[in-house]
Amino acid sequence: MEGKQLGVLSLADALAEATRVGLDLVEVSPAAAPPVCRIMDFGKFRYQQSKKTQVSKKSQTLVQLKEIRLRPKTEEHDLEVKIKHVRKFLEQKNKVKISMVFRGREIAYTEIGRRIMEEIKETLAEGCQIDQHPKLEGRSMVMILSPKKG
Repeated sequence: MEGKQLGVLSLADALAEATRVGLDLVEVSPAAAPPVCRIMDFGKFRYQQSKKTQVSKKSQTLVQLKEIRLRPKTEEHDLEVKIKHVRKFLEQKNKVKISMVFRGREIAYTEIGRRIMEEIKETLAEGCQIDQHPKLEGRSMVMILSPKKG
């Protein structure tokens, strides 16, 4: 009986065969002509399926997008602290969005923000890859980094 095909049977014969063996008759492919059914222990099958999904969920890694916000006037030490945070996020396999926010008249000095972003990019070059280079979006300049593969 194990894995053996019984051929085309009527519904009554298939149900009788399933009860004789003490298992369930499960419809596998209802769209086929004639419909394909399998005689199996359905409870055991569902249990095995749930175990497979648990194992696949365990091996999945969820990538989050973390954000670091800066200003053009951010001092050197504060910048170093922010870079340490970025490194920590990248080590945890998360993507990092670095936003340089310009307020008021600071928008006239976007080159200062771009220079700071380039410094950050050079500092972190060995530990990450750049998904999006510094780009001005409204009143903020955005750069997206992701951890290196491998």
